Amino acid sequence: MIFTEITPAEFTKFASKSPYKSFMQTEEIAKLREQNGWVSYYFAVKENDQIKAASMLVAKPTFLGKSTFIAPGGPLLDYEDTKMVNFFFKNLRNFIKTHNGYVLQISPYYEVTERDRNGALIENGFNRKKALQNLQKLGFIKESHPSQPEYMFAMEIASRTPDEILADFKRNTRNHVRKAERAGVKIRELTREELPLFKQITESTSERRHFSDRPLSYYEQMYDLFHEKGEVKFLVAELENKILSAAMFMLYGDEIVYLFSGSDEKYMKEYNAQYLIQWHIIKYAAEHGFKRYNFYGISGLPKDGDLDGIYEFKKGFDTKFGKVLEYLGTYELAISPAIFHLHRILSGIKH
Repeated sequence: MIFTEITPAEFTKFASKSPYKSFMQTEEIAKLREQNGWVSYYFAVKENDQIKAASMLVAKPTFLGKSTFIAPGGPLLDYEDTKMVNFFFKNLRNFIKTHNGYVLQISPYYEVTERDRNGALIENGFNRKKALQNLQKLGFIKESHPSQPEYMFAMEIASRTPDEILADFKRNTRNHVRKAERAGVKIRELTREELPLFKQITESTSERRHFSDRPLSYYEQMYDLFHEKGEVKFLVAELENKILSAAMFMLYGDEIVYLFSGSDEKYMKEYNAQYLIQWHIIKYAAEHGFKRYNFYGISGLPKDGDLDGIYEFKKGFDTKFGKVLEYLGTYELAISPAIFHLHRILSGIKH
């Protein structure tokens, strides 16, 4: 095996076939980071001239002149393969050390357990504890403020028809969809010039629900990077030219990911437009051969049957084929231990 830098084209070809692929591990995301001062790299492990593992990384000086290295949504490899994990990260660590880096952060799109829609472990389902053990043995520390949700909720689309999927909605969810349709709510896709309208909705929602929103420039950059390839959609639900709800979706590989959204609070209960947007994109997924629709993050596993509102909303769209996805999480590896631990201390004080 050899560890080597590769071209973006080589990486893209490998990533498109990887079972661990994510829109975060793409040349487009690297370009997004580059527009904000980061430098990108592409690495692979090759055996007999065939790529066996790879990663897109970005780096930027962030603390005391030292650089943070990040593999968003990656690296792409089997974390239960101890030999590969050790070889990949030993060589990557050496590269980072010689390039003024003090920390490596990873957030693999790698499921560690198989769970049902209620978050319970499936009997005889996969449980990849060895992946966690391999990272911990190398010195990786789990980050308490992950860059990617550790738990997500998704539904299998597979070969189901839209009518079959709608029949598996929770009754209240299906009623909300029909109510919005009867009211005349329509779904359409925004142009780039209309993205400020999307931003208005997400900004007001973030203020109401106390979470941070992305700047308009982020949405514009994502549109520029992914829209021509058909890999991003900004949808709005409208009634008489009034935007009631809006959502952003990533279409990558064989899944669609629900990423950001917002709704006008004044009309949420009256029209339930947020439900109609979900039904529109789920139906699109079924009609265009996607295998999975990923509702993205939930706050965690339910405790004693208690669901938060976001999880309950997402869970209502699939009573049979929905499931909780548990990922490895975000991990950090100290390259320069003294600087790394100083940064963690200061970050802890800040939080």
